Amino acid sequence: MQKLGLTQSLQQKLSPQQIQFIKLLQIPTAELDTRVEEELEDNPALEEGKEESDDITDEYEDTDTDTSDDNELDVEDYLRDDDFSGYKMHGDGDNEDKEMPIAMQSTLNEHLMDQLGFLRLDDRQYTIGKQLIGSIESDGYIRRDLESIINDLAFSQNIDTDIDEVEEILRKIQDFDPPGIAARDLQECLLLQLERRADDQNVDVIVSKQIISNCFEEFTKKHYNKIMKKLDLEDEDYIKDAIELIRKLNPKPGGSSSGLVRTQYLIPDFILSNNNGELELALNSRNAPELRVSRSYSEMLQAYDKSDKSDKKLKETVSFVKQKLDAAKWFIDAIKQRQHTLLNTMRAIVDFQYEYFQEGDESKLRPMILKDIANIINMDISTVSRVANSKSVQTDFGIFPLKYFFSEGIATDSGEDVSSREVKNELKQIIEAEDKKKPLSDDKLEKLLKAKGYNIARRTVAKYREQMNIPVARLRKEL
Repeated sequence: MQKLGLTQSLQQKLSPQQIQFIKLLQIPTAELDTRVEEELEDNPALEEGKEESDDITDEYEDTDTDTSDDNELDVEDYLRDDDFSGYKMHGDGDNEDKEMPIAMQSTLNEHLMDQLGFLRLDDRQYTIGKQLIGSIESDGYIRRDLESIINDLAFSQNIDTDIDEVEEILRKIQDFDPPGIAARDLQECLLLQLERRADDQNVDVIVSKQIISNCFEEFTKKHYNKIMKKLDLEDEDYIKDAIELIRKLNPKPGGSSSGLVRTQYLIPDFILSNNNGELELALNSRNAPELRVSRSYSEMLQAYDKSDKSDKKLKETVSFVKQKLDAAKWFIDAIKQRQHTLLNTMRAIVDFQYEYFQEGDESKLRPMILKDIANIINMDISTVSRVANSKSVQTDFGIFPLKYFFSEGIATDSGEDVSSREVKNELKQIIEAEDKKKPLSDDKLEKLLKAKGYNIARRTVAKYREQMNIPVARLRKEL
């Protein structure tokens, strides 16, 4: 028998205005201009420029409307400290109109499509080539099998083709720049690059092609003696020079920016400068667009208060005006709260890592997690995460993403906690100084770190080594 029952639960839901604030908070400075432009286009009640007078806002707020407290964005829900003494907007004053650089680049797909246009292909071949280029991943590889691409062509383009025809066009694309593009695996990628040197009869090129073609597995495992035996090489110098040539090839041709990026700038969200030992934090002026509620729309709402409220069409018009005025006010409030939250969060990070920001010495970085900053500014960890994951700061010693300053703590023999970044830096130095003919294993690295006072397990050594893209000892060995 089916049973019926009542349950009571308490749920907290975000208002549309709170959601808008969260979305604005997580976008970086470089994208804020675009977001503001979109809002200006969508909402005629929102205008660019400084607010002319507070009277308009007051009159608008006092109008007899159906504004609900549930729809208002409560600043206190997000901020506990509105004191911004000692902080300023970067760009205020004479330099306010100074242009900031904007990132512009040509994508890999666009670069390859440009080259496809130079081939003398009919419409059918061009469509197949376009499908192949669309299947190339960001690192430059095609990992989908050709049978799947053939099926895509049949379903989406109504083209019935076969492996031979697709491979023929694929080989044409593999001749494009950058070298090694559109390979299906690393072996093919390296061979494609070596094929560009087909006219080069240098012994190094010839041996390199033989190694990749016939001894690829032995090459990846650094079994050089087996390679020499398999290729019947007696002179060790041949294989040394060939291996050195292979190492200079690009294993990720799609990741190469050479010839693809036209202009590339990183726009920092914060500017931190050291003025004779005093740290001065500034928020990039792009984070403070000048926006205001339209005076004409506000006046329209005021005129309604004195008109015949029984007119149905007039009511509908006023409802539209009210909606747009609400949206404009909420957007301006959300932008202001974004500025406040960014500064509160960055100020807490600067205070927490004060010694590091004085000199830029990586060893001065303290262990710091999101919860540390969230506790300082009395905000949720998720809010701090949204700021840290997408923002950067310009310092006297470089531009850094905020997440660079967050790291876990490692205990030392003295009982102090040090940043995992400091341990990684020490680990890197040990590996760089090792005898490359007898590289250190993770066990030995663990012992060396413990001898320096870092209490760290072998599996943690392996984790840090992998995070720094440093291979295991066997693969670091040189002849």
